[in-house]
Amino acid sequence: MRTLIVDDERLARNELKRLLEPYTKIEIVGEAANADEALVMIDELQPELLFLDIQMPGRNGFELLSSIEGKTPEVIFTTAYDEYAIKAFEYNALDYLLKPIDNERLKDTIHRIEENQALPEAPAPTHERAEKVLGGNDQVFVKDGEKCWFVKLGKIRLFESMGNYVRLHFDDQKPLVLKSLNNLEERLDPNTYFRANRKHIINLGWIEKIEPWFSGGLLVTLQGGDKIEISRRQAIRFKELMSL
Repeated sequence: MRTLIVDDERLARNELKRLLEPYTKIEIVGEAANADEALVMIDELQPELLFLDIQMPGRNGFELLSSIEGKTPEVIFTTAYDEYAIKAFEYNALDYLLKPIDNERLKDTIHRIEENQALPEAPAPTHERAEKVLGGNDQVFVKDGEKCWFVKLGKIRLFESMGNYVRLHFDDQKPLVLKSLNNLEERLDPNTYFRANRKHIINLGWIEKIEPWFSGGLLVTLQGGDKIEISRRQAIRFKELMSL
């Protein structure tokens, strides 16, 4: 992908270029120190991907995107601040990387891009972005009332159905999101997240203890003390998944 780096800090641009060197499918065609430079280069170079800082002198990253005429490149935001996460989500960003950029986190992002590039094109509504499968290294935006979180999915140990909502359990937080457990299950990596029963999805990485339970089921204890019953039907799938 033809890639443009936009960041007002020269050291940050150099560090990102260094981190991107192993990825031969990422072709860096230029770098800009502000939105005005970037707009000219986007028009001339037609990049397919932007690594875009948010806070810059003059127009910020969001204002840059709003100023682009014609097709907007795909965007990965790079910033030292997590307070813009919700707004970045509204701009359909491919990802939101916090500085200093973690190499493993960047690797996951690039691999997802490469996988998407390798897929055959299929007709789809132009206004919709296909929903990607989410794994433990993905970060998600969670809003419950006036509170917002930008949390790594791997930290969420349990998803609990509460009618039309799902309660997320991470750290000492338990926010509610307006989403069905079935819809959420479709987006979660099945190698990491397991549907224990009608009401719960558990993070397999948080399992501390497993015990036999009534009627052929299992009782799972998660780190932190949550005890979740795996139904008899799901226990069969669980054993198949987790056995050698």
